[in-house]
Amino acid sequence: MDLSTIPQIKHTDSNNFFLLSGPCAIEGEEMALRIAETIVSITDELRIPYVFKGSFKKANRSRADSFTGIGDEKALKILRKVSETFGVPTVTDIHEVSDAAMAAEFVDVLQIPAFLVRQTDLLVAAAETGKVVNLKKGQFMSPESMKHAVGKVTETGNQQAIITDRGTMFGYQDLIVDFRGVPVMRQYAPVVLDVTHSLQQPNQASGVTGGRPELIGTMARAGIAAGVDGIFIETHFDPANAKSDGANMLPLDQLEGLLTRLTAIRNTINAF
Repeated sequence: MDLSTIPQIKHTDSNNFFLLSGPCAIEGEEMALRIAETIVSITDELRIPYVFKGSFKKANRSRADSFTGIGDEKALKILRKVSETFGVPTVTDIHEVSDAAMAAEFVDVLQIPAFLVRQTDLLVAAAETGKVVNLKKGQFMSPESMKHAVGKVTETGNQQAIITDRGTMFGYQDLIVDFRGVPVMRQYAPVVLDVTHSLQQPNQASGVTGGRPELIGTMARAGIAAGVDGIFIETHFDPANAKSDGANMLPLDQLEGLLTRLTAIRNTINAF
């Protein structure tokens, strides 16, 4: 897959996968900079093109009392500071048409949440900013149907679309990744595997999403072997006390080992 149309996340001298990684939500400036600094150090060493991820607002919550953010502008300014401090692009998710232009002033990649990827007006608004648009595949959608989501972006003249697979609903409280969809979706756009969200266990009676973080390594290795262009991993130095999605995030101190193994797999594949 040719990523040359997306210069923000493609290092021309790297044959490695690219990485979208960071905390689920921006909880504050210190935590964002701390996480970013660690990941930048790792990805520079391993020559992994890197995009810092952080949600400026969490609109999709199970319960009304769940954490939603520290304030839109405050969180977006932190994302911009991460980019300026470490020289890396940033990605955040948007939920309403009005979010597109606002977020585009601060970040390089606009992410469309899986539940909203059929919302035409939202996709068009994101595309019209000229930013890269990361389309999360709906848990209810086939790989083939993502062709139409990509088309909503590219028909505006913006060719910078990415597809991220975060699993398909498997019953009420589980998700499964069908790796047969990777080559299908790569016909339409570069494909990313969202490792951590694909291991969620949603719709718990408690209203707090569960997860299977012990399978992060297994899922990530499978994604690289299946030929994905990028990997998406949410990480935190203290997942147990993270304000969002702590149940399925990778502890930050485990990231270097995982990325080292994934790079070795990718290098082996590239040799053939």
